[in-house]
Amino acid sequence: MITVIGLGFVGLTTALGFSDKGYRVYGYDINEKKKDQLRKGEIPFYEPYLNGKLKQHLNKGFTIVDDLQEAVINSQVIFLCVGTPSKADGSADLGYIFDAINSLTGYITKPEFKVLVVKSTIPPSTTRERIKPYLEQLGFKVGIDIGLTNNPEFLREGYAWEDFMNPDRIVIGQEDEKSGQIVETIYHPFNAPIYRVTLNTAEYIKYLSNTLLATLISFANEQSLIAKSIGEIDIKNAFKVLHLDRRWFGSPANMTSYAFPGCGFGGYCLPKDTMALVSQSLKNSYTPELLRSVLKVNETIKEFVICDVVSKAEENEYIGILGLAFKPNSNDIRDTPAKAIIQGLLQKGYKNIIAYDPMANEEFKEAYGLPIEYAPNLPSLLSRVDHVVIVTAWDEFIKNEELIKKKNVIDYRYIYQ
Repeated sequence: MITVIGLGFVGLTTALGFSDKGYRVYGYDINEKKKDQLRKGEIPFYEPYLNGKLKQHLNKGFTIVDDLQEAVINSQVIFLCVGTPSKADGSADLGYIFDAINSLTGYITKPEFKVLVVKSTIPPSTTRERIKPYLEQLGFKVGIDIGLTNNPEFLREGYAWEDFMNPDRIVIGQEDEKSGQIVETIYHPFNAPIYRVTLNTAEYIKYLSNTLLATLISFANEQSLIAKSIGEIDIKNAFKVLHLDRRWFGSPANMTSYAFPGCGFGGYCLPKDTMALVSQSLKNSYTPELLRSVLKVNETIKEFVICDVVSKAEENEYIGILGLAFKPNSNDIRDTPAKAIIQGLLQKGYKNIIAYDPMANEEFKEAYGLPIEYAPNLPSLLSRVDHVVIVTAWDEFIKNEELIKKKNVIDYRYIYQ
């Protein structure tokens, strides 16, 4: 059996969704008015399908309770779907979560093992650094006396039922295998990919998703302001044409390849065109803060890579740079991140640098003339270096993971993660 605490947009969808899959679900909320309304079969907010599903499952698979004790005693898994509003300083207010934990833990008797599932949106590290210690202050050893996981929601208003019943992914943050397995088991009827990750990773994935969407909206809005400052641009039509780019629709170089971390962007177009549009906007009295930040971050990530290598390698050690082209399947070395990274290491006194790229060795050597060595192939480089810095995600490097990992690998393309 399952208990859902908090019957708002997320909680009610969660409760009815599990009921629809055949689970016995208890629903609890501190708002008496909301509970009375739900008991009448009325949804206190608009969301397609929920009204019908409430009437279908109310007092059958789904029971709204006033007594939290009854729900907790009879459930193995307890979902926390309470609000986490923003405080004045922008941080998340965890008060409702702690209140719920105070209430429900009073009804848990050791050695019963019940799993708490935090479905409320909380910043990365909150479960591990705030909620786990709080439970232990209450006398529960997490993973032994009580299970603790987080399970972020990815529900769109207006499509919540569809998103919950047909998820494209289910994320479970866990600290112990037992808790993660219990939560995974109750999700098996949904036939969706399930990712069991660390507590911090699960929370981060939720924020990764939401902040990307926020950034895309702000990008579009800033671009509209740039267009207005320049003038005589059909903004609506320009965006419609942008949306025809096949990369939105799963071509071999789809948009997911751009929304993935690396060492910065390079090549002929992206740096040049971003700088040019910033310059043109400034000439037309508009400061494009987002685009200026894009350029700044592109420099910052390369500076980070240099400092990180310095922290892991001694000056007299041999460092192998894997990848010189700005992207795989290309010999284009214009504005490639590899140039800035190698120059930065040279400036910091690292002289024993050997580079290899499946296609761009000669192009890089001719264009930049840096005082480094070039290996004719991957085995040759690996036979001489102490550390390997992966700068470009070539298939050759992915396929030779076992060989490359015999060295100390510093992977900035996350090809082995």
